[in-house]
Amino acid sequence: MSEPRCASYYTASIHQESDYPRLEGEVTVDVAIVGGGFTGVATAVELAERGYRVAIVEANKIGWGASGRNGGQVTGSLSGEAAMRKQMRRTLGEAADDFVWNLRWRGQRIIRQRVEQYGIACDLKHGHLQAAWKPSHMTALRADFEACQARGMGEHVELLDAHQVRDVIRTELYHGGLLNRYNLHLHPLNLCLGEARVAASLGALIFERSPVERIDHGPSPAVITAHGTLRADRVLLAGNAYHRLERRRLGGRLFPASLGIVTTAPLGGLAEAINPQDLAVYDCRFVLDYYRLTADGRLLFGGGANYSGKDSPDIAAELRPRLEATFPQLAGTPIDYAWQGMAGIVINRIPMLGKLSDTVYYAQGYSGHGVATSHIVGEIMAKAIAGHMEEFDTFAACRHLKVPFGDALGNPLLAAGMWYYQLLERWR
Repeated sequence: MSEPRCASYYTASIHQESDYPRLEGEVTVDVAIVGGGFTGVATAVELAERGYRVAIVEANKIGWGASGRNGGQVTGSLSGEAAMRKQMRRTLGEAADDFVWNLRWRGQRIIRQRVEQYGIACDLKHGHLQAAWKPSHMTALRADFEACQARGMGEHVELLDAHQVRDVIRTELYHGGLLNRYNLHLHPLNLCLGEARVAASLGALIFERSPVERIDHGPSPAVITAHGTLRADRVLLAGNAYHRLERRRLGGRLFPASLGIVTTAPLGGLAEAINPQDLAVYDCRFVLDYYRLTADGRLLFGGGANYSGKDSPDIAAELRPRLEATFPQLAGTPIDYAWQGMAGIVINRIPMLGKLSDTVYYAQGYSGHGVATSHIVGEIMAKAIAGHMEEFDTFAACRHLKVPFGDALGNPLLAAGMWYYQLLERWR
C-alpha cells in the first residue's frame, strides 16, 4: 500500500510533482532499480547516460523517503571517514588517504554538473559553515583547514575565529568555524524529482506506487510486485532505511534513526539579518544542529536524532527551544512545517555496497550524509554494473558488524552508543 508524501516544506514547494504509472504486467530491461530515492535515481541517470535500459520501481513516490526530507546540505564531511581510511588501506594501501579525501568533494561535483547540464531547478546555492560549539572543536577545524590548503583547496576555505564567525552567522553560540565555499545547499526533493525527469528523458522507465514483494535471484533476476514483474540482467536494491527486503542477508546491519526538521514562516528582513551570506550551517557536536535559509526566506532547522527507530511525538516542540537558543531574535516565530524522516545508520558509518548474488547488488547506509554520498554511490554502482569494479570492490571489501536479533537489539545498542559519544563530548 503506497503512502502520500509527508507534510513538509519540500512537499509544499515542489516545482513539478511526479506522476509515473504503477508497474503492471511483465517488463524487461537491462537494469532494475528498487527504490526511487537519490541512490536509485542517480544510478539510473548514470546508467541511462551510458545507454542502458533502466527501470526504477518505487513503493510510493519519487523522493518519498529521506531523499525528499533531509536538510539539503551537500558538504565534504563523510560519515565514518576514519574507519573508511583504516579499512580501505587493506585494499588500497597508502592510496586510501587520497581515495577518501577525493570522495569528500566528489558529490558536490556530480550534483553541480548535473544541475547545470540538465537545468534542474532546485535552489542550488554555495556556501557552508561548520561551526565550533566549543573552543576545543577548533583543533579539528584547523586541521581540516590545513589539509584543504595542502591539497589545493585553499581558495575555497577560510578559518574564522570567534569574532569573525559572528559576521557571517548572527548568533553568540559559536567559538569559530570553517567557512567552505565549495559546499552546496539545495532543495533535495526538487533535485530528486528533476533527476528522475532526466532519467526518463534518457529512456529510463519509472514506476511509482509499486511496492516490491520479493526479488527472485538467478541468471535472469526478477523484481516482483503485486501487479507486475520486472525482469532484468542486473538488479540494484537501493531502498536504504525504508525497505524490509532481503532481511536474511541485510538484517542487523543498518538501523533507522528518525531525524526531525522544522521550517519557520517567511522571515522577511530577518532572514538576511541572521544569515547575511545565505550559508548552510551545522555544528561540530556528535548530535548536531543544522540549518539554512530556503529560497523564500524561511529558516529550515534540524537537529538531534531519535535512535529508537521511531518518530518523535512532537518534533516542533522538541526543536523550537534549540532554534530559539541559536537565534533568540526568532523567539515566537511561527513554525509552518514540521516533519521527520528515517536515515539509515551503519554501526561503523561506512556506506554498505555489495552483492547478494551474482546479479543482485545493494547500496545503502549513509548515516546522515546521504545527499552527496548517494550521488557518489550512484556513479560507483553504474560503473560496477558496466564492468568497472575497482571502486565498488573497495567498498564491498569493508567489514560491517551484524547485530544479532536485528532491529530489536540494534537500535537500543545504537542509542547507547550515541549516549556514550555525547558523554565523551562533554570532555572534549
